[in-house]
Amino acid sequence: MQLKPINQQVVAVVGASSGIGREAALQFARRGAKVVVSARSQPGLASLVDEIRRFGGVATAVVADVTVFDQVKAIADKAVEEYGRLDTWVHAPAVALFATVDNIKPEEFQRVIDINLTGQAYGAMAALPHLKREGRGALIHISSMLGRRSLPLQSPYCAAKHGIEGFLESLRVELQHEGIPISVTNVMPASINTPFYNNALTKLGVKPSAPPPYYDPSLVANAILYVASHPTRDFIVGDAARALDLLQRISPSLLDYLFALFGFQLQRTNEPKSEDAPNNLYEPIPYHDRVKGDFNNLVIPSFFDWLDMNPLLKWSAIASSVGLALLASQSLYFWSYVESAIARSVELTLLAAQGFPNGQ
Repeated sequence: MQLKPINQQVVAVVGASSGIGREAALQFARRGAKVVVSARSQPGLASLVDEIRRFGGVATAVVADVTVFDQVKAIADKAVEEYGRLDTWVHAPAVALFATVDNIKPEEFQRVIDINLTGQAYGAMAALPHLKREGRGALIHISSMLGRRSLPLQSPYCAAKHGIEGFLESLRVELQHEGIPISVTNVMPASINTPFYNNALTKLGVKPSAPPPYYDPSLVANAILYVASHPTRDFIVGDAARALDLLQRISPSLLDYLFALFGFQLQRTNEPKSEDAPNNLYEPIPYHDRVKGDFNNLVIPSFFDWLDMNPLLKWSAIASSVGLALLASQSLYFWSYVESAIARSVELTLLAAQGFPNGQ
């Protein structure tokens, strides 16, 4: 499966007015891609297109709500209308609701599912006809590590993210069965410092947070650009997410225990926020149309993301580690043999000194 270089691509970035989507759109444009950006926030899209054009990039905006299929389809159609084709579809929109299950209204739960899961499916449905016509391309869906391991207080969000993984697994196999070389990637970030938490509906009485550490949105954008030109099944962003994935595989019950102890407090800040404060569950919040959120002091670097984007070095590092482990084990065996031989020699010497025949 071969994907075009970034500077030869036409890319649609959905959920581009803020956060990960905005940073990804900026990076695609800086690398020479023609971008179609979409979100519910017209002011956010206008400022993004203006920023891209100021540094010489090429961009077009489409205001759309991902819960309405015809509006999602219009994004893909606009890419073909403006630039003749569509090569990569990046789907990033997500909303959050922080509350226990018994404090969530059915319509609120449904709204999160409609945006975070059904919207993802609509994105793939809208993009696929154009990608199939091109004979190749990339579908990149931004999920979350919470699609592998859920947290308390975010049941609708976690349910949607788990659903994305199931949806993409089905779609990926269908495309393989048809023999169509379209890359389908599930990008699963750890906690990312975006306005996501400013925008969330909270019933906790305070502004919500994610369990630290946080990572910079540019890490996720870097991963998106990498998988747009390197077919990849899954890409976990952030070393903390990799650790969480490993722990979930080893002992889900241990994580149940830890999250019961710490998971509630780690998702609360000390900043009061009422249930009726502005949130983006039903309408966008234009003054949050920026890349970064409010948790810069909790942002740390990630090492394994860089290794995953440099597979030769990654496998060299793994091979070196295995080699060192083998050498260490051989060294231990060698010195154990030497120790045993010395002990046997001493034993034989003592036996000889006592007058016993050798070997008795």
